[in-house]
Amino acid sequence: MRLPLLALCLVSASLASSAAIAAPSYGSELEGFDYPYPVRRHAFASQGQEVSMAFMDVAPERPNGRTVVLLHGKNFCAATWGDSVGVLARAGYRVLALDQVGFCKSTKPAGYQFSFQQLAANTNGLLAALGIGKATIVGHSMGGMLAARYALMFPDAVEQLVMVDPLGLEDWQQKGVPYQTIDAAYAAERRTNAASIKAYQLKFYYDGQWKPAYDRWVEMQAGLYAGPGAERVARNQAQTSDMVFTQPVVHELDRLRVPTVLMVGTKDRTAPGANRAAPALAETLGRYDRLGPEVAGRIKDARLVTFEGLGHAPQVEAPDRFHEALLRELAGR
Repeated sequence: MRLPLLALCLVSASLASSAAIAAPSYGSELEGFDYPYPVRRHAFASQGQEVSMAFMDVAPERPNGRTVVLLHGKNFCAATWGDSVGVLARAGYRVLALDQVGFCKSTKPAGYQFSFQQLAANTNGLLAALGIGKATIVGHSMGGMLAARYALMFPDAVEQLVMVDPLGLEDWQQKGVPYQTIDAAYAAERRTNAASIKAYQLKFYYDGQWKPAYDRWVEMQAGLYAGPGAERVARNQAQTSDMVFTQPVVHELDRLRVPTVLMVGTKDRTAPGANRAAPALAETLGRYDRLGPEVAGRIKDARLVTFEGLGHAPQVEAPDRFHEALLRELAGR
């Protein structure tokens, strides 16, 4: 039976669209997904079990004596910092890009109590094991919240704090966003796939403008949900979503006493839980064009860098522009 030409075209378009968002299957620690630099592991005991953190440690050809630690966002990994690692190393910095426990190539523990304090302590333990007493901490998205917590807990170990479109510049609970239980979040995580990840990022991260370069990062995340460790991955993601929602650091930012740079894209509209909020409230959330100046004004001597027209991940969306600004801020500390 022959299909009309229009029907054939529609079927072909549908198949092409499905192929474009299909994801491979990766192991629970991202086995099968290549990182741009060799991956090492830091093993340690935490909360009664053995865990390990994956990390890349890249030495510069001409060291300037400084170390930069890159902390990933919730929907990102250390690999997402690949271009930044190269740029910083060429500029003389020793660069560490870490995967936190519960994420990417690191352990997905069962029964783990996730908190920013715990992740900060894990990170500090890794740096201590490597003999790094002081470093510039650069955190993106959820990693920006973690970077702030790290600077609050270990100020003497922080040479400079750089937060890139950090989550938590507002308290979503305080503003009226309903709470979601971990069980409900887990059920939602189990439905996550490449298409839903791309739709979310397109709406909140990139202002409706998609580039093929973003597909790799969608596949990276979606591959974990499609792999043999999907249940544990979803459980950890639900737990860390709860951590992000219930542990806002915004109320403590005025206690920061380290040189601080806040970098935000004016088109960023990221607000975890906004889909649960009433429409009128949801429209007011995640306005980084407003939150950036407001929050920077509360941090002693903070510098604000705005990326006009960019969204949640400027290091991915406009790497040259982002790196120029980052190197300038690091040099001018």
